[in-house]
Amino acid sequence: MFGHIEGQGFRTPSEIKVQVVLEFPTPRTKTQIRAFLGLAGYYQKYINLFSVIAVPLTDALKGRAKKEEITWTTECENAFRELKGKLIDKPVLYAPNFEREFIVQTDASNAGVGAVLTQLNEQGEEHPILYLSKKFSEVEKCYCTTEKECASIAFAIKRLHYYLDGNSFLVMTDHNPLVWLNRNVSSNPRLMRWALALQPYNFRIVHRSGKSHKNADSLSRSVIDS
Repeated sequence: MFGHIEGQGFRTPSEIKVQVVLEFPTPRTKTQIRAFLGLAGYYQKYINLFSVIAVPLTDALKGRAKKEEITWTTECENAFRELKGKLIDKPVLYAPNFEREFIVQTDASNAGVGAVLTQLNEQGEEHPILYLSKKFSEVEKCYCTTEKECASIAFAIKRLHYYLDGNSFLVMTDHNPLVWLNRNVSSNPRLMRWALALQPYNFRIVHRSGKSHKNADSLSRSVIDS
């Protein structure tokens, strides 16, 4: 696949294409920020919380479209460097095996939601298939903690429909109150809407403590939409 190197059951970004991202100069205009986000965003499925990390850069694009000048803040520089650093780490994604159970790990922070789709291999080792993230809108930022965590599950399952539809899968969350989700036992109208929307899917939901929930937790802490 263009821009990727594929091996036996795995995929990693092309070193040549990654080098283009790493050598991208510090943006000075909105056009240059968009160009960088376009290049780095091509590999967003490899990057934990791409959407959250990129917030300072996407925020710099706000304002009148014709005004090209930007204020390059420390936050912008940190986000710019962090996105490059994620690719320097040579991330690897594994090919999905539709004969094995999928695992969806989700988490939410004040900035946005993160999710990772994983599977266990023959040795019981957990490997990532792809990462997803989404920054919260101003309305979503006002959700309570349980609503944010539930929103992350609904977001992940809907986005992963291709992998999950028709299959039994596991949802892991570090928010214990959500273990009821697929049993439709809540008096909160918003939570009930999400629970009803997920009824067509066959999943069980389990609580995993924050210490053990590192994959998705790192996603939501650091939120361009993937």
